[in-house]
Amino acid sequence: MGNPFLDRLRAGELTLMLGIRGSRTTEIVHIARSTGHHAIMVDLEHSTMPTDVAAMLCAAADGFGLTPFVRVPEREYGMIGRLLDGGAHGIIAPRIETVDEARQVARACRFAPRGQRSQTAMAPQLGMRPTPAATLNPAVDDAIVVQILLETPAGIANADAIAEVDGVDMLVFGANDFTAELGVPGQYGDPRVRDAVASAAEACRRHGKLLMVGGIADPQLYDALVPLGVCPLVLTGADTALLYQAANAAAAQATARDRKSPHRTTDNQD
Repeated sequence: MGNPFLDRLRAGELTLMLGIRGSRTTEIVHIARSTGHHAIMVDLEHSTMPTDVAAMLCAAADGFGLTPFVRVPEREYGMIGRLLDGGAHGIIAPRIETVDEARQVARACRFAPRGQRSQTAMAPQLGMRPTPAATLNPAVDDAIVVQILLETPAGIANADAIAEVDGVDMLVFGANDFTAELGVPGQYGDPRVRDAVASAAEACRRHGKLLMVGGIADPQLYDALVPLGVCPLVLTGADTALLYQAANAAAAQATARDRKSPHRTTDNQD
């Protein structure tokens, strides 16, 4: 059975993902859908959001036909099963540096014999209908997408072995943390960034996996890396950053309009 999300990326179709960090209601999922996004990423690494809220957002996304991902906190593999049981279709595991760490994530995401996810008889992907394990396990396993986030030179050095792990579907190059690790935070034009992406892309080609690049907002720098083998999955931004941009623009517009107003006055009125 194919995975529509992965099939879309393999076909080269632009796929938009909205990051959710500050929002706590399903309104943000409505906004993601109405603005043409195909997926959401609920960020538990950089927020205080509880797992029940994350599950609620994932369930809402599933109902709209969006693919819900959750970025779990670093090394907290124990919560993966709970989030998948709650409706996540994919897990993003940050700061993976070794093949053993990648294998732990992949095994936490899939049922035996491929993994060690705790058995359940009901899954949101199957409408919460009680389903025999022989039917449920392969169906749900096929629906899960595992993204391994490489954010350090050590992770890139092990990219080939990590891409080879059964159950890993995608590698993601995290430019923000990678450049910080190099001591050049935010300098995405550093040649070591291109070398790292090229290395990860080659690992993905060799093992039939997909590569995403995240954290580079400069379109020219990003576009220069795409021909190396970057799939068309684009994180358009996080809700908090997008809210700031909109609020800042609205404040600037109001201030400019006030300065030009012929009726501007400092007189107090009762």
